[in-house]
Amino acid sequence: MAITGLFFLFWDVLFTIKGVWSFNPHYIIGLTFFGLPLEEVLFFLTVPFACIFIHACLSYYIKWQIDNRLTRIISNLMIMLCILALIFYYNHLYTAVTFGVLLILTVLLQYLWKAEWLNRYYMTYAVALIPFYIVNGILTSVPVVLYNNEQNLGKRVGTIPVEDHFYLMALLLMNIGFFEYFKNKRRESTS
Repeated sequence: MAITGLFFLFWDVLFTIKGVWSFNPHYIIGLTFFGLPLEEVLFFLTVPFACIFIHACLSYYIKWQIDNRLTRIISNLMIMLCILALIFYYNHLYTAVTFGVLLILTVLLQYLWKAEWLNRYYMTYAVALIPFYIVNGILTSVPVVLYNNEQNLGKRVGTIPVEDHFYLMALLLMNIGFFEYFKNKRRESTS
């Protein structure tokens, strides 16, 4: 979580500086780190931890999993969507960076490293959308987080920018990727 957290915190700081998003001062306590509210910094501990917990529970308790062919189809659709978003919306910073990062992660994990856990990841993402809609729905409707629509598609699901769904996907993919990598490393070292 620390590796992914640093990457996404850096992304967050840059996007705050560039005016891609901002934080409503009426709903934050006022402590900031590199221009980010404490609440935003803590987001990168709590949300990834909760999502890794969802992933671990699904992996432990649910033995059914998505077929590898379907996993490949989902990954290919994500890759195509990312490429299309980059072609048509390259001038929207939030859109371009989000889909660019997701494209790189998906290609690396599906085709270069052939991650066997991607089928579980897609299940985790589907389940994680439930708390995502609740929490992000509140944060964007109050609004605690304010988005500059010139830097995104300007399309929303309720009050949530479309890009947030893919931001979550990239955040989870990187966190679960490191989780699975270190879990397997530990297994290898004990055997």
